[in-house]
Amino acid sequence: MSSISHRLEQYTIKKPNEVLIVKVETDGEPDEVAIFKGFSSSLMRATAFDPDIPVLPETAKILSIDLVASPYNPESPTYIKQGLTIEQMQSLLAEIGI
Repeated sequence: MSSISHRLEQYTIKKPNEVLIVKVETDGEPDEVAIFKGFSSSLMRATAFDPDIPVLPETAKILSIDLVASPYNPESPTYIKQGLTIEQMQSLLAEIGI
């Protein structure tokens, strides 16, 4: 089974008009990751140039996921759904076959 970060990236390939804003905690440190059209990027820290290095490590604890309409404007985001749990997101992933 694919990692959750890979599955979230696949979701944004199938739903190119949506951006995922994923609030996580990694090793006790908070982070926010934007996932859009198959790519992940941290909004709070540097993102590695190597696409093989996951932005969301397996140890990351997903706190919540927001679905935002593309294009993403951090000053005024257009929310589709806010505060999804990982379980709710996995239901959405299953609905579209990911």
